[in-house]
Formats: sequence, C-alpha cells, structure tokens
Amino acid sequence: METELSRQLGVGHAIFGFTPFPAVAAAISRAGGLGVLGAVRYTAPEDLKRDLDWMQDHTDGMPYGLDVVMPAKKVEGVTEADVEVMIPEGHRRFVADILARHGVPGLAEGEASGWRITGWMEEVARNQLDVAFGYPVKLLANALGPPPADVVARAHDRGILVAALAGSAKHARRHAEAGIDVVVAQGYEAGGHTGEIASMVLTPEVVDAVAPVPVLAAGGIGSGEQIAAGLALGAQGVWLGSLWLTTTEASLGSRALTEKLLAAGSGDTVRSRALTGKPARQLRTAWTDAWDDPAGPGTLPMPLQGLLVAEAVSRIQRYEVGPLLGTPVGQIVGRMNSERSVREVFDDLTRGFERAVDRINRIAGRSEP
Repeated sequence: METELSRQLGVGHAIFGFTPFPAVAAAISRAGGLGVLGAVRYTAPEDLKRDLDWMQDHTDGMPYGLDVVMPAKKVEGVTEADVEVMIPEGHRRFVADILARHGVPGLAEGEASGWRITGWMEEVARNQLDVAFGYPVKLLANALGPPPADVVARAHDRGILVAALAGSAKHARRHAEAGIDVVVAQGYEAGGHTGEIASMVLTPEVVDAVAPVPVLAAGGIGSGEQIAAGLALGAQGVWLGSLWLTTTEASLGSRALTEKLLAAGSGDTVRSRALTGKPARQLRTAWTDAWDDPAGPGTLPMPLQGLLVAEAVSRIQRYEVGPLLGTPVGQIVGRMNSERSVREVFDDLTRGFERAVDRINRIAGRSEP
C-alpha cells in the first residue's frame, strides 16, 4: 500500500492513523503506517512532552505525526475564563437536570474534572507546537482547516508536512491556497467533526479540486477493500481514526464504553453538536438525544459547548453511566466488533487490500481467475 506520499514520509503503508492514545499511535507507526497523536486533550505542555518522549522511545525510529485544533485566523488574548462567563445559566441548569435524572454522582472533593476542550485556544495550541517542534514530527495535521500562516511557515522550516481536514471541495481549495501540503477529505460517515458530503462523493471531488496536492480519504474506512477504493478514487492514502478505539492498545478508561462500541451497529451513531458545539458524529445516547430535543435550550457554539459539558462528560465516564455514556466514533463502528491489537488490524487491512487488488486485476483480465 505504498504511494508517492507514503514514500515521501518514509512509511511502508499509506495508512495514517489518528488517535488520542500514544500507545496506539506508536503501534501504528511500528506496523508501517503513520501514527498521528491527537494533541487537543493536552492543556499542559509538560504532559505533551512526556508523551512525545514516550513516543520517541516506542516507535522504533519510525515516523509519526501530531494533530492539533487551531483556528485559521490568529486569535490572541482570549482566556478560558473569558469564555466561561459567556455560558448562560439556563444551559448550566439543563446539564445539571440531565445528570440528576440519571443519578450521576458528583466528583469527589478535590477530584479534577478531567479533560476540558481547550486545545482549540490560541495560547494552548501554540504551547503544544512549541513542544512538538522540538521532536522529529513528520506531519502536522489541523482539524479546523489550515493553521495560521506563521504556523505553516514554522512547520515548513523544519521540513514538516502540514495537513488539514476538509469536508468539501470548496474548503479543500482554500487549504491548498493557504500552502497546505496534504488535504484530508473527511466524509460524512467519519467520527468527530464532519461535513455533509459522503466519502465516495467527496474524495474524487477534492482530488480534482486540489491536484497535484495529495489527498487522504477519510470517513467510514475500516477494511482493506475500502482502502483500495480510496486509492482508486485518486487518494494517496487513508486517514483512519475510529477503527483504533477498540484495539488492545487503546485506553478508553471504561470497560462499559468499550462494550458499547463492540455492540454498536453502523446505524447507532448520530451527528450532533452535543459535545463541542460543532456537528460531530458520536454514539447516539440519552445525552445526545437530550441536546437534540427541540424542547431543550439547544447547544452553544464552539467552544462554549465543550467547556459547558466538560465536567458532566467526565462524571458520566467516571461512573460509567450507561444511558449517557458515549464517544465520538464513525459509522465504521459496525465493523468494530472484536478487540484486536493494532498489528492484527494492520494484517487484516493488508489482506483485504490484496483481495481487492486481485479482484480488480481479474476483472480487468490481468491475472488468472
């Protein structure tokens, strides 16, 4: 599964694996793909440094990348406290009511509320990059389109390729004009933030829109046959995220959540603003239903929603409250029905890719039946 882009980055397979877990990212790189560590959860630079040090020790010298969340426009001087005061009291009461209805306990006295979605903030993201640029990162990806121009320039000065996610050909063209090296065409089926266009339609549209800029196909991909389809549509690789959530190296921190993922079908996800304020595909739960109910107050725009629900999400996960327990995940969750190591997933992907290529060769009369 080599392409021009994978050879440029020095990886054996054109599989780019996004994950919030260092152990998964390192395993992806060791297996011959490019592990891309999600940085949005790292509010403290020293925590990111600790995990990048770990990555250095556990990737066997293979390349890896980092994914950040930065607005394309440079915004300075905005603190978390400035944003917190903008959250309406009625929305806080709505969150409290949902938790009370489901009997969700409070956190113990002095217990931290866990991860807060602050990685989008200019100061936090730039601190992450100050750390990351001290490591041999090969790819810097941004989930909100191209990062600010000075960040792109800093990456290029260090020989780092910059990738940006796009949900439409229009957005992809803007990314290319901003000097992005790789466009990730993320379809509607994907987990997390997505646009409105399905991968089968989106991928060739983006390939045509930004040629010769390389494109990665993303969204709903979880088999080698689907990888072959993405490459056939003109992509130079695939971007996989959800598929790694049920690997043995993943650290979801909740057995109940893992079991929900293993039991879920492709129709058990919903594209909701309940988590961050932007449409993000996730498991459908009583939590997403409450926020999507027209009788409720509606979600707040990003980043207010993420800050509003951060402690609630931590409590739901901490106490494994089944009806409310969820996570961002794509429609490919229907294929994620067993726990396997990253290496086993890779072996399955390569076998499926070989089957697909052989099938096409037989159809084209290039091999024996």
